[in-house]
Amino acid sequence: MAGAALLDHFSALDDPRQPGKVLYPLPEVMLLVLCATLAGAEDFVEVRLWGQEKLAFLRSLLPFRRGIPSHDTLNDAINALDPELFGACFTAWVEGLREDEPDIVAVDGKTSRRARRGGDHPLHVVSAWATRQRLVLGQQAVGSKSNEIIAIPLLLERLHLTGALVTIDAMGCQTRIAQTILNRGADYLLALKDNQPSLAGEVEMFFQTPEAQAADAFETIDADHGRIETRRHWVSHEVDWLTTDRRFPGEPRFPGLKAIAMVEAMVERNGAVSTARRYFISSLPIDTRMLARAVRAHWGIENRLHWVLDVVFHDDLMRLRTNHGPKNMATIKHMAMNLIRSAAGKDSLKSRRKAAAWNHDYLHKLITRTAQ
Repeated sequence: MAGAALLDHFSALDDPRQPGKVLYPLPEVMLLVLCATLAGAEDFVEVRLWGQEKLAFLRSLLPFRRGIPSHDTLNDAINALDPELFGACFTAWVEGLREDEPDIVAVDGKTSRRARRGGDHPLHVVSAWATRQRLVLGQQAVGSKSNEIIAIPLLLERLHLTGALVTIDAMGCQTRIAQTILNRGADYLLALKDNQPSLAGEVEMFFQTPEAQAADAFETIDADHGRIETRRHWVSHEVDWLTTDRRFPGEPRFPGLKAIAMVEAMVERNGAVSTARRYFISSLPIDTRMLARAVRAHWGIENRLHWVLDVVFHDDLMRLRTNHGPKNMATIKHMAMNLIRSAAGKDSLKSRRKAAAWNHDYLHKLITRTAQ
């Protein structure tokens, strides 16, 4: 059946339930939750209600011989799935959506503030975002006793990154992460900040020299809502002086380092002017135009992924708290995001979700990826 084609990518998932007690097959559960999420359902009670109303549509995709499971059954099934294996299946599925290699991949984390249990930390997920294609390539949940520095390499090692430029904020400015990116056949552009105080200070001092200031800068100007922002970009490929003697004399401070960069942003609003400077390192000998494009593209993960998850999918209101439910629902929302974004047309994502709720043909096209 047409709906089963999408779920074929998840055939590696083991059903954790006892085989003799399974009344509702896992593919049916997954299809129901995904379709209901596309159509606007925000918890398992709403998923069940949607499924009861749309049972005829669901049966056009999979048998659903026993009808729609209870919300408790849905909750138990999603909670029990192995999130690491589910995430790997998601990554394999996304490979089929990509038309070509992503040129810039932004990596950043997002917290689902209500997805926590008692005094535990809320769910924090690091995602990889193909900025040109606007696709979520993969995600990795951060452990309760871990941080993004541990999660980012785990995510990168699952992705096909050959030829891409991976951009990460200052949290990801670590030699291990840089080496992982290079090992995947990609290049990095990493923001510098207080987590690398010595290196950040040296790069900042370099761009204060007359020679660096005299170099040609690429300038961009944005103006909206009474705010004018002028950004100037500098790049230097003179990085031989950035060495360390920790293992051997003359060892590069970061693996594969080819360029350092500075972006100066001057913002004018209501007659007041503020200036901020940001610093970067890269394994790619980028020019100032490429720097401007990459830095701007990185913020797409905030505007086009995290913001959409909060505003369109109401991710901050998610109340799943136990077992693997929060992590697995984050993956399902990323699936829904990719399917909705792949559809043709100029309607907003919010309008597309409503269309999926109202129009069976449109929802069927989303699931079978014939809405492009």
